[in-house]
Amino acid sequence: MKYTYQTVNNAPDLIDGVVLHKLKINRDPRGSLTENMKADWPDMMGASLPFGQNYLSVTQPGFARDEEQLHNHPTKQTDRFVVIKGNAVFALYDSRKESKTYGKLNLFLMGEKNGDDDQYVLLIPMNVYHGFTCVGDEPIYLLGFPDQVYDPAEEGRISFPDFQAKLEDGTPFSWQAIRDDFK
Repeated sequence: MKYTYQTVNNAPDLIDGVVLHKLKINRDPRGSLTENMKADWPDMMGASLPFGQNYLSVTQPGFARDEEQLHNHPTKQTDRFVVIKGNAVFALYDSRKESKTYGKLNLFLMGEKNGDDDQYVLLIPMNVYHGFTCVGDEPIYLLGFPDQVYDPAEEGRISFPDFQAKLEDGTPFSWQAIRDDFK
């Protein structure tokens, strides 16, 4: 692969406020058990990060949620995601002018490709643009744990040409460039 994808075991230079919480996969002959969210994880839950709702999203191979744009929650929602089946790449872009990482693009590989030792919950702070694409030949199953009940008025969007983020080789960011990196 020609691009760098961050994981919990390789996460240098994160966008300010992004948190990766390592998950423990418990396996035995019967199968596996993984705790995906717990009230006593202070980096994921608490007074400033309450439980809002939980949802399951399934995305087919070759698709992104929003093919030509990223979205954010500008004033009140923090997102938390876990990929429980398949493989996804999340793109996060920091558009917060007051942030020390303003203008930074991070790419996160999540899912089975990381193996049992590199599974994690990804916390995305308010007002950080984000989206994901399915990479590989099977659908991804994603659990979302936002800290607020979904409010469509609390969602902004930015097209790729408008934020002008570049990949490491200078190529303008696109989901197709990411998917091509996994072929």
